[in-house]
Amino acid sequence: MARRTASDETSENQFERILGYSARASMVLVGFIALLFALKVGQVFLAPITLAIVVGLMFGPVADRVERFGIPPALSAGIVVLMLLGVIAAGILLFAVPLSEWVARAPMIWSKLQLQLKNLQGPMEALGAFQQQITSILGSDNAMAVTVEDGGQVIGFALIAPAILAQILIFLASLYFYVATRDHIRISILSLCVSRRVRWRTAHVFRDVEARVSRFLLSITFINFCVGCAVSLAMWAIGMPSPILWGAMAAVLNYIPYVGQGLMAVVLLAVGLGTQTGLENIVLPLGCYVTINFIEGQIVTPHFIGRTMTLNPFIIFLSITFWLWAWGPVGGLVAVPTLLIATSVMAHMLPSKPMLPSSPVRRTRNMSDREALLANTAKAIREQAQETSPAARNEKRKEERFEPPEGTAPSGVEAGV
Repeated sequence: MARRTASDETSENQFERILGYSARASMVLVGFIALLFALKVGQVFLAPITLAIVVGLMFGPVADRVERFGIPPALSAGIVVLMLLGVIAAGILLFAVPLSEWVARAPMIWSKLQLQLKNLQGPMEALGAFQQQITSILGSDNAMAVTVEDGGQVIGFALIAPAILAQILIFLASLYFYVATRDHIRISILSLCVSRRVRWRTAHVFRDVEARVSRFLLSITFINFCVGCAVSLAMWAIGMPSPILWGAMAAVLNYIPYVGQGLMAVVLLAVGLGTQTGLENIVLPLGCYVTINFIEGQIVTPHFIGRTMTLNPFIIFLSITFWLWAWGPVGGLVAVPTLLIATSVMAHMLPSKPMLPSSPVRRTRNMSDREALLANTAKAIREQAQETSPAARNEKRKEERFEPPEGTAPSGVEAGV
């Protein structure tokens, strides 16, 4: 029987390694798809519980301070829930009166919007002509029509009202029990850790997650309150009706990065079109909001939160998009906190070393910061590849094989004697 060559054995080992990697990747893909399905199906149950945990992490330090006065955890959790209900009730009262006024003025605003949109009649006619050309090419005489059926709104609201009420009750109950038993939950999870190292890392994960999420949410709440006050003052200064409403709306929507700011800009533009005359008066509310939002995003938020908690904007956008698709508005609220939780867990469970070379690249006068960073990273990757190459590993093994144990000389006499 012919003996197999070394190249055949190497190719077979590589094929088996590829099969193993493919099997693992397939399992990860199947698990991710199952997770997406579970999140979508369990929205009614999972969304309020996740939001309760996020809010509980924010109010955890508040409950700790209340418990320092000798108040038991069950009572401190009730105080936290009552505080949250008070904030929500104040927000509803803040929105209710001016919002009812705008709802009453909605027909007048709509008629004014129609007058403003008459300037777009030319492009709309061109779009209609293009539609007729498309239908003639496709050979269909049926024009596209959109019909809006009136009625049924009351029935639809009556059908979804029990589900909304159930989610609110699940949220409040989950928040209470989480805040009341957060220490017991932490101790129970730590008791499941089999080794001291895993227990130490898990404890640090709990500490960092609560600290980062609480600091982030409390800082964002303070910043959003300041943004709401600034927007209200700006709207009052330019003569916009109901300035408190626009400030409160800006503060609430600012919890959802990118999406909330875009929605607020669209609302202010629509209100300007429906209530103001002249281009400068229409654009002025939007310009004031964009200016305030720019100052908040570029100066205030980095100063209060710090660069260390700044996340990649693309990752934030992906997280917001995913959670909005999965859970709607509730997903938008928990998108950034869940991202902070995930990064904290990964930082402790999968610690990584910075990509730094043994000696930094010599920087020239024309080299930018980005080019210097990329050059140092490329050099570090080359050094790591050389250290992990088969030849380097074999050489290191030979050195370790002939090297005497640490602290001994070749003759067996202690070093330095």
